[in-house]
Amino acid sequence: MKFAVIGGDMRLAMLAGLLAADSHEVKTFAIEKTAPLRGVTQTSLAGEAAQGADCVVLPLPLATREGVLVTPLSGGLYTTREIFAALSPGQVICAGKVDDASRETAGLMGLEIIDYIEREELAVANAVATAEGAVQLIMEETDVTLCRMRALVIGFGRIGKLLCHRLRGMGAYVTASARSWADTAWIHAYGYEAMDTGRLEGALGKFDVVVNTVPARVLGYGRLRELKRGCLCLDLASRPGGVDFTAAARLGVKAVWSLGLPGEVAPVTAGAIIRDTVYNILSERGAAD
Repeated sequence: MKFAVIGGDMRLAMLAGLLAADSHEVKTFAIEKTAPLRGVTQTSLAGEAAQGADCVVLPLPLATREGVLVTPLSGGLYTTREIFAALSPGQVICAGKVDDASRETAGLMGLEIIDYIEREELAVANAVATAEGAVQLIMEETDVTLCRMRALVIGFGRIGKLLCHRLRGMGAYVTASARSWADTAWIHAYGYEAMDTGRLEGALGKFDVVVNTVPARVLGYGRLRELKRGCLCLDLASRPGGVDFTAAARLGVKAVWSLGLPGEVAPVTAGAIIRDTVYNILSERGAAD
C-alpha cells in the first residue's frame, strides 16, 4: 500500500519508518527535522506526499485552536485547510483528536477524517505508555522513592487505573478519586483508598505526589494551597488541563503539565500503536493490503 504521513511529532516519524519496514511505500511531509528514515521518501510539498496514497495519516492532535497543523518536526506552518486541499476524496484519512472546525472544513471539501484516538485499542495502549511515562516523571521530579510514597491519582479512567496499578506495584500507598459511584466501587475492588473528586478539600496535605488525569479544572488555588511543601503536582490531562498553573506558581507548588507523554518517552511504541490501529481501520474498510 501507499501511505502519506504528514506532520506530527516523533510518534508519526516512527510510524513512517515502521510502515516502510512493513514493505509499504511511504512518503512524508512536514517532518523534515528528523534524520532520514530507511525506505521513507521525504517530500517538500503536501500534495507530493499525498498523491496516489491509499491512506494519509495526520498528527495527534491534528491542529491547534487556530487551525494550524501540529508540526513540531517542521520549520513550516500549514493550516489544515491547506493540507486538506492536497488530499483527495476516497483516501482513507486518519488523524488524532480531530476538532469540530477541522472536521467541518474537511467535510466541505468532500473528505472524511477517521479519528484514531477514539479507537479503544489505541486509547488503551496509549494509556499504558502514558502511565509508564508518568512513573518516569515522578521518579525524575521527586527526591524520594516510590516505595512508601503517598500518591493521589485524580480520575479513575484508563490512565488512572493503569497508573494506580504501577504505583502500588512499586510500593506506593495509593489513593484514587472519582466522581461516579461505579468508579468508586472499582477503586475499592482493587484495594485502593477512595476519595470523591468533588470533596478533596481538607485531605490533600498528606500526599507526596498528586496526579491529575481529568481534563477539567480540579486543582485550583484553594486545593493547591493545601498541598504540603515538596509535593509534586503532575497533570496528565489533555487541554484545558486540570491544574491552575498560575496559582501553583504563586504558591510555590512544583507543577508539571505533560502533554503527549507517549511520544516523549516511548515514540517507537507510540508509533507502533498508531500503526496497528491504522491497520485495523484499513482492515475493517476492506482496504488492507
